Amino acid sequence: MAVPTTRMLVLAVTRMLQPVHGYDVRRELLSWRAENWANVKPGSIYGALKTMQRDGLIAVEGVGQDGARPERTTYRITPEGEKVFGEMVRESLWSAELLRHPYVAAVSMFPQAPREEVVAALRSRILKFEAEIVQLEREEARILAGSGDPTETEPHHVADAVRLAADHLRADLNWSRKTLARIESGELDVWSGVFAKSSTLESPMS
Repeated sequence: MAVPTTRMLVLAVTRMLQPVHGYDVRRELLSWRAENWANVKPGSIYGALKTMQRDGLIAVEGVGQDGARPERTTYRITPEGEKVFGEMVRESLWSAELLRHPYVAAVSMFPQAPREEVVAALRSRILKFEAEIVQLEREEARILAGSGDPTETEPHHVADAVRLAADHLRADLNWSRKTLARIESGELDVWSGVFAKSSTLESPMS
């Protein structure tokens, strides 16, 4: 059973910065780029806090107001929350499930699309990955140049999450380059047989 990622990350930040406002939990996870690599939506963070409070994993530390700002509730993790958090971290660390790559479905559709469109799409994919890898490398360097103190900037372990994302992109980039080269050289040809005759897509290049 997969660990609920949003709940685990929200618990982690609450534990790290407690007592902490929901806004600060949201800001911290956004700085970790969790929306990109864990699909943690900003709006789901507040929902997770309410659910975890209901389940007894976190408790309200206090409600305060700073000047004209709206009232903010601060939270602290409970002993039950510590227990559940430990279980989730352990299960996540030992997870070795294969990624379900959404592009595999597109690859299986290569014969159903015109060859020139597949080639153009692969070239676009390669350019996109090259740019994203450069961006991730800069982000990793920026995080590691900071203090690593979570009260000041992103903790250094976030750089490892960024590096993992970059390594996955490099694998995709390597596959895309090799596949494009195989198509252009004629080694990979799924368009000269029956599939080409049954293709239902019109080429936008024509």
